[in-house]
Amino acid sequence: MNVRSQTASVFHLDKCIGCHTCSIACKNIWTDRRGAEYMWWNNVETKPGTGYPTLWEDQEKYRGGWEKAGEQLRLKMGGRAATLGNIFHNPSLPTMDDYYEPWTYRYNELFNAPEGSDQPAARPVSMVSGRDMKIEAGPNWDDDLGGSNVYAANDPTFKTLSEKEQQQLFALERMVFFYLPRICNHCANAGCVAACPSGAIYKRGEDGIVLISQDKCRGWRMCVSGCPYKKTYYAWSSGKSEKCILCYPRQECGEAPACFHSCVGRIRYLGVLLYDADRIEEMAKRPDAELVAAQREMILNPHDPEVVAAAKKNGIDDKVIAAAQNSPVYRFVKEWKLALPLHPEFRTLPMLFYVPPLLPVLSTSGEGMTRLGDDFFSSLEQARLPIRYLAGLFSAGNEAEVEAVYRKLMAVRLQRRAETVDDLPEAETRKVFESAGISPEQADAVYRLTSLAGFKERMAVPPMQREQGIEATEDPQTRKGEGGFGTRRPPKRRW
Repeated sequence: MNVRSQTASVFHLDKCIGCHTCSIACKNIWTDRRGAEYMWWNNVETKPGTGYPTLWEDQEKYRGGWEKAGEQLRLKMGGRAATLGNIFHNPSLPTMDDYYEPWTYRYNELFNAPEGSDQPAARPVSMVSGRDMKIEAGPNWDDDLGGSNVYAANDPTFKTLSEKEQQQLFALERMVFFYLPRICNHCANAGCVAACPSGAIYKRGEDGIVLISQDKCRGWRMCVSGCPYKKTYYAWSSGKSEKCILCYPRQECGEAPACFHSCVGRIRYLGVLLYDADRIEEMAKRPDAELVAAQREMILNPHDPEVVAAAKKNGIDDKVIAAAQNSPVYRFVKEWKLALPLHPEFRTLPMLFYVPPLLPVLSTSGEGMTRLGDDFFSSLEQARLPIRYLAGLFSAGNEAEVEAVYRKLMAVRLQRRAETVDDLPEAETRKVFESAGISPEQADAVYRLTSLAGFKERMAVPPMQREQGIEATEDPQTRKGEGGFGTRRPPKRRW
């Protein structure tokens, strides 16, 4: 058993209100500089939709992640020979059109406009060429339009539905969408790390955060191609690649990442997971339908004395183990089995998990009146968003995994209704709990952590083991691309 520590996250999609505060917080700290105009290390998409960059889920186009070749696991973009062949021209890279052409405005035209009867306006200009431009795309261009027959119809996951299910979703009374915030997943089997010809990308030993060494990066951009989530970016100004660093300078000072800290909906949870690194390859080779269960299997119980002993043998500090035992991520992912990885079929074993959004209430029309369905909280059979679509996103098509999550979420709903309204027979709620495989105590705990938990319960920032942070000794402005802003005081060691 090779126990490793990983800083992991859970995003509760039912709580996301699509305010983009997380994106702006990240943008203002990390990527508001020359060469990074188009980068959004954190972005929020509307699903069903095409996302950012456009069609990032389509690996037949971008060829990111891993695939099974017989009994072997290999990068979908190809091996060393393919990397060498594409090193000066990679046809699988997203282009500027797939992201968007960044723009600004001629604000001086507002201030210097002569007095007249017309309202002055600032025209958009390209931040690349400086020329006037017509804005036709952006990082959240399809915001709130994800259910439309323009964006939903081109969603790669949406195409897994039957023609009848697709047509039903376009009916006005069945139209539905939800928000999907995305950052780097800091995968256990990261495609970007394996694809880098320079060896510039690595996972930090103590917390599993994936970083790019700006000294070693040669700008080959194979990391952009190898990441199926398209969360590494090429900075044209510096000629280096950059990505989300999970705000490790903030974490080294005991602070939560900026996007977590600023989240208005309080959808984000941070904590430590312990996993068995010796089983990564074995788990990533499992059949698609078993990938979610395999990843759970790889995550170890931090309360198990055998795991604790193996972790200590690997140099994991007692306080990190204690952080893993109190991790809200462990409870969501392993204990309650409520959080699922995004597109596990990419086989990167992502360490960012999502609680699927609650199924919206289905209204039916009869005799000129619109009424709610007989089952107010809807059901799996009546779901406006087909389970198959959610399974395509979160369980590699295994509908049973998604259904198990929804049974538990519905049990929590009904338990709260029974507590607050008191209109459900006890036998009915007991039957629901048995069907969902959840106890009333667990339902209470899920409700508490979802709705009432304070900041410190949601953000169990692990104690870091770095001897020093670069912000203590160097000008943070000059290191912003890799280190970012942080305190200029030395980080306080907590043991």
